[in-house]
Formats: sequence, C-alpha cells, structure tokens
Amino acid sequence: MRSPSSKPRALICGVSGQDGAYLARLLLDRGYDVIGTSRDAQISSFDKLKRLGIADRITLESMAINDFRSVVGVMRKAAPQEVYNLAGQSSVALSFQQPVETLESISVGTLNLLEAIRFLGEPIRFYNAGSSECFGDAQSDGATEDHPFRPRSPYAVAKAAAFWQVANYGKHTIYLPVREYCSITNPRCGQPGS
Repeated sequence: MRSPSSKPRALICGVSGQDGAYLARLLLDRGYDVIGTSRDAQISSFDKLKRLGIADRITLESMAINDFRSVVGVMRKAAPQEVYNLAGQSSVALSFQQPVETLESISVGTLNLLEAIRFLGEPIRFYNAGSSECFGDAQSDGATEDHPFRPRSPYAVAKAAAFWQVANYGKHTIYLPVREYCSITNPRCGQPGS
C-alpha cells in the first residue's frame, strides 16, 4: 500500500514501443515513478528508451499480457495508480499472418488488465490505446466518434473488441475511470516496428 505522500506511480504496458517511450518520458518529467513492461525485460533492448535517455529511470518488469497470473503479479508488485495499455501486436499486415497472437495480445491482454484491476480492488485509472483501424474504410471524409466500427483486419477486430471491453467494464463491472485514445506516428522515433 502506498503512503499518501508518495509520488504517483504509472505502469506502462508496452513501454518499449514508440508511444510507450514518449509516454514514459512525459510521465517522468511530471514526477512519476514509471514501471514499464515487456514480454522479456531481461533480453529486450529498449532502444527507444535509451535513445530518449530514460532507460535507467524506469523500473522494467517482464509480463506476459495474455497470462492473467503474470498480469496480476506485476500489478500487485508495481502498485500503480495509473495503467497505460500500449501492449500487443501492432502491425495490421502481420495480423493477417498471426491472427491468434494479435487477438490474444490485444483483446485478451486488455481483458486481463481489466480483470486484474477488478481483482486487486484498488482505485486505478486505466488508459487503453485505441486505433482508427476500428472504423475500417471511413471514406474520404474520415471518421468521427459517431461512425460505426467496421474493422477490416484481425488487428482492427482485436482493437474493437478491446474498446468494447473497456467500455463495458467502466459501466457495469467496476468503477473505472477509463480513457481510450488513438496513437499517432511520431517521426522522431522512426517507423513503427523499428
């Protein structure tokens, strides 16, 4: 249990990716203790964190997001006040070759995080990375929040499922101040997947 005067703590699932690295830097600059997860923190290179000069300021934990026991163990150890879910297979093209891995890492991973929050019973804010891919072909005028989901890839289906899990947990299962957001490409970090 945290003392009331302790620094805010954030758990970033998927900290080694482009968005995770920039989020970690932002939170560190705001005075947070940051715990980041990766499938295998002992052998991951964390190049983006090193490039930003913050790798030594983050506590790194191994976590298999598609394994509930792994998620609960890390959540219990980290004791975060905020959880940012940026984890999962993020290539639309690869999702056609690895649809099961994509669904498990995104949809099942999101469900495991939500269940862990419910199981632990702590007041934790949850932020989940959404994707415009959920809208499918939104025509030339683009998509708004009023457009229906029409996912066109295994990746988009997994993201849409995760979106609805978050929405339903926030309304029916636990008090969960949740936020969905769509990630954008940041040219300073190189191409996605690099």
